[in-house]
Amino acid sequence: MGGIIETACNWAVNIANDNSHGYDQIHRQGPDFDCSSLLINSFEVAGLPVKEAGATYTGNMRAAFVKCGFEAIKYRNGMTLIRGDVLLNEKHHTCLYLGDFRIVQASINEKGTTTGGKTGDQTGREIATGAFYTYSKGWDYVLRYHEEQEVEKVEVTMRVIREGDVCVEVGMVQTLLNKLGYVGKNGRPLTVDNDYAPNGNTAYAVANFQKAKGLNPDKVVGQKTYSYLVKSNYI
Repeated sequence: MGGIIETACNWAVNIANDNSHGYDQIHRQGPDFDCSSLLINSFEVAGLPVKEAGATYTGNMRAAFVKCGFEAIKYRNGMTLIRGDVLLNEKHHTCLYLGDFRIVQASINEKGTTTGGKTGDQTGREIATGAFYTYSKGWDYVLRYHEEQEVEKVEVTMRVIREGDVCVEVGMVQTLLNKLGYVGKNGRPLTVDNDYAPNGNTAYAVANFQKAKGLNPDKVVGQKTYSYLVKSNYI
């Protein structure tokens, strides 16, 4: 990944490795942080104006991060995560995926509470790196940022796909959407059958992907939509 993801991940890890930073939900803008302010500040330091976009806590992170170029993907067990993914439970918690099944997070103070502890990390676990886990209350979303300059470099040539088409290119699109976690209106992964049925599950998933990328949700898979699909899968 490029500069933004690396800067955000490295900053958060450095905070975790420095015991002058601990957990606090009231005094949360440094030196202590809570789960959301750690990630919000990580991406601010990396150059993304997520605070200006409205990010203040887990409940508004998704909308603010999407404004800054993130894609909000519904979390599902077993999905492939990549370095820089933000795992988000909108009511309770968030952490940053570092790759290799590792995360960094701000979790709790030395008293086992959210406020009232001493400044700094008294336990070595208030802000720390650790193994990836499925949060007990569930992850709602993965917020995924794609370096924009890299997306612009993708050049692919393929036929434009429209509703009603039946061809192998439709199957390629269905496969790519499945890998990214986009489901049909039935809430299930797409059937890879090469059939782009009008107003069907594939059309529904394409429109949602286009909305997430800031594209016109016209359900037409042309150069731009397909380029974003390819880069989203292989970046």
